Amino acid sequence: MDMKRCDVVAGTMAAGTLAATSRVSAQAGPSDVQTRMFTTKNFRLENGVVMPEVTIAYHAYGKLAPDGRNAVLLTHGYTSSHHMAGRAAGAEGSWSGLVGPGRAIDTDRLFVVSSNMLGSSYGSTSPAHVNPATGKPWGPDFPDISVVDIVTAQKALLDSLGVRHLVAVAGPSYGGVQAFQWGVTFPDFMDGIVPVVSAPKSLNNPSSVQVLIDRLAKDPNWNGGRYYDNGGIVSVLTDIRVATLKLYGIEDQLRDKFPDKDAREAEIRRRAEVWSKVFDGNSLVVLRKASVRFDAEKDFGCLKAKTLYVLSRTDKVFPPSLAPGVMAKLKAVGVSAEYVEIDSELGHSASGLDAAKWAPKLAAFMAGLERRS
Repeated sequence: MDMKRCDVVAGTMAAGTLAATSRVSAQAGPSDVQTRMFTTKNFRLENGVVMPEVTIAYHAYGKLAPDGRNAVLLTHGYTSSHHMAGRAAGAEGSWSGLVGPGRAIDTDRLFVVSSNMLGSSYGSTSPAHVNPATGKPWGPDFPDISVVDIVTAQKALLDSLGVRHLVAVAGPSYGGVQAFQWGVTFPDFMDGIVPVVSAPKSLNNPSSVQVLIDRLAKDPNWNGGRYYDNGGIVSVLTDIRVATLKLYGIEDQLRDKFPDKDAREAEIRRRAEVWSKVFDGNSLVVLRKASVRFDAEKDFGCLKAKTLYVLSRTDKVFPPSLAPGVMAKLKAVGVSAEYVEIDSELGHSASGLDAAKWAPKLAAFMAGLERRS
């Protein structure tokens, strides 16, 4: 094992001016969580490309301790946002049942940062943002980023906030991918990781990137990914989102509220249309490219953090059959690891929608980390 892989050296991290500001979303109410923005200049990617400017959107909860060592980083999924706790624009965060005062991740004691991914569509620098070099949206010219780049941008954010050590990194799906990557890239920076409904290496074939691009290209407005001035690609994104929601188990989630199949289908499409007006197709491509190259498993020898690995019994994306192999590989390198299976009918979405079914396990794990920290 090349131990240089276990730490991102200073030269590959964001360099230049660090500035963090905060703002409230235009739709936010007075009690809603604030969205804040961190910006860094001359951000060097793992492949050597330097981005002139990178901004990361984030939410923060609780108070940072004077020693900067009581923080938790929350990481989100492929098509979701950093709104994981509290209320924003009238909606509850996806992990509100797990994060907050007195909850498993207790914001009365912990400073919690929920970061939007680099390349995502909820405030962080992404293909829809303007490339300072051209004055036009990056679009398909957005640099090829890696999961290492995503977590390195988060590390720069945490450094700017005065975070010196993390109690844990936790997140579902692509958020779990980030948690695993954090564990092997910055092994001394956290006490624990909680990868949920996820895996430590990509389950997607590299060809899935071209499959995705070909599907997006079916929209008449695609124009090689340069669609920002001609109405966007809402139609094809809606179809993609409907399929994704069904894969994630939304039909079982809605069955009681919408027993009629046609009514249920209409509700699924309504939700998909709302998402498709916000999420950018090029972000799907950028994040898919990063995910197919992801492999933290090969660097498990670097991992020092205690690990709580969580899967859902009915998840079709990351099925429980993954658990024995992952746990065996963690234990083979001496990682203190525990596995939890959520007994839920809600598939890939179980970690948030059925939070009560695994919150006690998470609370016990976090309490142990806090004592250790």
